[in-house]
Amino acid sequence: MLLPPLAPERAQRLAAGFAGARILVIGDAMLDRFIAGRVARISPEAPVPVVTFARETHRIGGAANVAHNITALGGKASLLAITGQDDAAGTLAHGCLEAGIEASFVADPARPTTTKVRVVTERNQQVARIDYEIDRDISAELAARLVVLIEQQVPTASAIVVSDYLKGCVTLLVMRAALRAAAEHAIPLFVDPKIPHIDYYAGATVVTPNHHEAEAATYMRVRTADDASVAAREFRDRVGCDAVLMTRGDEGMWLLAKDVEGHLPASAREVADVTGAGDTVIATMALAMAVGATIVEASRLANEAAGIAVGKFGAATVTPLELLRALDLSAER
Repeated sequence: MLLPPLAPERAQRLAAGFAGARILVIGDAMLDRFIAGRVARISPEAPVPVVTFARETHRIGGAANVAHNITALGGKASLLAITGQDDAAGTLAHGCLEAGIEASFVADPARPTTTKVRVVTERNQQVARIDYEIDRDISAELAARLVVLIEQQVPTASAIVVSDYLKGCVTLLVMRAALRAAAEHAIPLFVDPKIPHIDYYAGATVVTPNHHEAEAATYMRVRTADDASVAAREFRDRVGCDAVLMTRGDEGMWLLAKDVEGHLPASAREVADVTGAGDTVIATMALAMAVGATIVEASRLANEAAGIAVGKFGAATVTPLELLRALDLSAER
């Protein structure tokens, strides 16, 4: 079943309210470095391209990209995350400041700030990627410091997003504190999940697996809408959450909630890079529901936002104007 459309007038009212919402984002923040250059020959030393350096740029990624999507849409974002004690931590902090994010980082001297270095051509074709990371859980002492920050910041939050990239920040202690805080303050909690932590998320309002994660959690193949429906129910039961928004790439999304279930077709008109699309989905979903959208309305907005984001290079953000224009075009189709 196709989910009902969102009227442009209703979308405008919701977007106008984004500025009044503050979303608390907890999770694995990271730094994306892009080393770009021109490729004109193959190395005589090995069958690999030689990239002549042209420029280097940085973007904030992971949980920081979720927070950036929130501020780009006009909302307010607070970010709680782990970094190392290195230059990358300073670059990440500066990027968050420029994006209007109120970031509180707990430094772990035993690990580097999670950094992904991508070597790309001038046409944004990726040649190689180098990851700097330690993905083991943070210590109980560092987790306890995050819990204190959660308890301090949640009273001013309209919603909580947990962005779990399996880089060590989202421990069982941290997740339980987030769930407890959301329940005590009667605000929704959204999770972008990873399957090894699936037992951590019981009690979440919405969990947003991609179809590969849903398949891994349910031991099912998701190829059709009927498959998605069955897998979403199995996933919801397995996790113990209220609702599931499953992203399915070029097949769109599948929403399963208490009183509604249905399909959203993919809205992307041109796909350049799917990096960070899940960040855009959960950021838009949380911001919309924080200002009073129904789960169907929030899913519609998240679907359109993702369609815009994948048309851009790297972890990208979406503006309210872009989102409203996309909804107008969607209504015309």
